[in-house]
Amino acid sequence: MKLGYLDIIIFFLSIYILGALLLDTFFQIHPETSRLLYIIDFGICFIFLIDFFVQFYRAENKLKFMKWGWIDLIASLPALDIFRAGRLFRLVRIFRIIKAFRSVHNILNYIFANKVQGTFTSLSVFVILLIIFSAIAILQLETSPESNIKTAEDAIWWSYVTVTTVGYGDKYPVTTEGRLLAVILITAGVGMFGTFTAYVSSWFVKDKEEEADIKKETN
Repeated sequence: MKLGYLDIIIFFLSIYILGALLLDTFFQIHPETSRLLYIIDFGICFIFLIDFFVQFYRAENKLKFMKWGWIDLIASLPALDIFRAGRLFRLVRIFRIIKAFRSVHNILNYIFANKVQGTFTSLSVFVILLIIFSAIAILQLETSPESNIKTAEDAIWWSYVTVTTVGYGDKYPVTTEGRLLAVILITAGVGMFGTFTAYVSSWFVKDKEEEADIKKETN
């Protein structure tokens, strides 16, 4: 199986879906956390729907594809009460994608084979998931009446500006647990973007060196 950007994105999003399903099913969560999960679910379902149509378009035998493809289509339905079964089908989708990847070794092969593309895709998806899970966590942690992070939108905004180390300061945690989460996010954000910048810079230097070697060989 040839892996690409969309495959890696769908893989990580499916892992998120499993985590969100377990969180929503077995834990008592804040109402705004539940609303946040609902909003994120709509976005992920849209990506899943795009993936379904891409796979359907690429399939040489449409009928054979729909033997399992109908599960992917149902998995793309948002988590409305009337479509609650869609979440169950996502579990099947997760196992299909994990099986398709076969092992982490395949993912690493893709990243090393495609270098910048693989690194950029993996890092981008990881940052998005970090923002999402941080937003969920901060809503659960910031239960103090003095907290100014009260809604799903507040949580997403705070998580985004913290991970990207922008730090507007209009939203900030007041609890010890929330501040500890902020420290972890800031550290992770600085490390990730610093590493990514260094990697891309080294890639361009290496690319120029290879071009210079080719010119020497042709002259």
